Amino acid sequence: MAEHSDRDAVIVGAVRTPVGKGKASGALHDVLPADLLAHSLREVVTRTGVDPADVDDVIAGAVTQAGDQALNIARNAVLGAGFPESVPGTTVDRQCGSSQQAISFAAQGVLAGAYDIVIAAGVESMSRVPMGAAVLPGSSPFGDGVAQRYPDGLVAQGISAELIAAKWNLSRTELDEFSAESHQKAARAAKDGLFDAELTPIAGLTHDEIIRPDTTVETLAGLKPAFYNEAIGARFPHIDWRITPGNSSPLSDGSAAVMITSGAAARRLGLTPLARIHTTVAVGSDPLYMLTGVIPATAKVLARSGLSLDDIDLFEVNEAFAPVVLSWAHDTGADLSRTNVNGGAIAIGHPLGASGARIMTTLVNALHQRGGRYALQTMCEGGGMANATIIERL
Repeated sequence: MAEHSDRDAVIVGAVRTPVGKGKASGALHDVLPADLLAHSLREVVTRTGVDPADVDDVIAGAVTQAGDQALNIARNAVLGAGFPESVPGTTVDRQCGSSQQAISFAAQGVLAGAYDIVIAAGVESMSRVPMGAAVLPGSSPFGDGVAQRYPDGLVAQGISAELIAAKWNLSRTELDEFSAESHQKAARAAKDGLFDAELTPIAGLTHDEIIRPDTTVETLAGLKPAFYNEAIGARFPHIDWRITPGNSSPLSDGSAAVMITSGAAARRLGLTPLARIHTTVAVGSDPLYMLTGVIPATAKVLARSGLSLDDIDLFEVNEAFAPVVLSWAHDTGADLSRTNVNGGAIAIGHPLGASGARIMTTLVNALHQRGGRYALQTMCEGGGMANATIIERL
């Protein structure tokens, strides 16, 4: 197990709410997003014992910054959590990787000497703020330049997942087998108490609401493709239409918070670091395929870290759609038996802005539970991007 230096950026606390169904019937629907995030912020300072007044900044990811998630939700959650008014907060959007990017920004701030103590967090209430709610009727968020560069038009993420499945020749059975296993792994982890240390119950919800232990390949096989329409079918006639609600991540509600300090601050405060942020990168990728950025991001973070694939004990690759992880494993050669070992977003859920911090919280705990040294997390993102982060257990 590695030791940390005073200059390292180290994780000293990580918590998440249970993930709720992103529907009006979901257990967290009645919790306003700012309060959902505030809950995780309060819990991470309570667990670490850090005085909130000593927090230099709160950086929070949120994707749909509209309605209940508008007006800099990070600052509103800081105030709602009861932190001193002197504690600032800022909200970032790197699509699905927003709170993983928040972790990167927090670590970079610590390494640069700008922060001693910072919280990277994220939130999304997809039941209250639907995807796309920030795009007003008649608006053109892509601008003329993108339209001219991609005259055939870009597509929604579900179509990108279909394109990936077709390009990597992934069968419907392979996709459903992977998805059923995600539910089975998550169900086992929940039953064995592997999530207990990271969860902070809220609104009566004590466990992840979406995991279905009885999911099988046979039940998934009965689901119909989710993204087919005649127009898109005519544009991409080679697609066999394999992406269903069962091999996609579900709409979800949740929040998570990760406290990052300098090694010196951790020593001064008597905190025991869980891991150090070893290396972080971000990449851009083809915005039509959109979700394949995890492949070059993995290569880049390994090259920058000086580590090899064999050095990594655990991988977390966000399960936005099953073909994302399967194409990544094919091209990188990574071992799927060491990937998403406690299940992934297909089973647990994908509350967009919270997922980076949620996955990091789960990954840090899994690394300790399994006694590994290095872990790698990567997430595909809307617009064709990906983050990748390597942590080292301390």
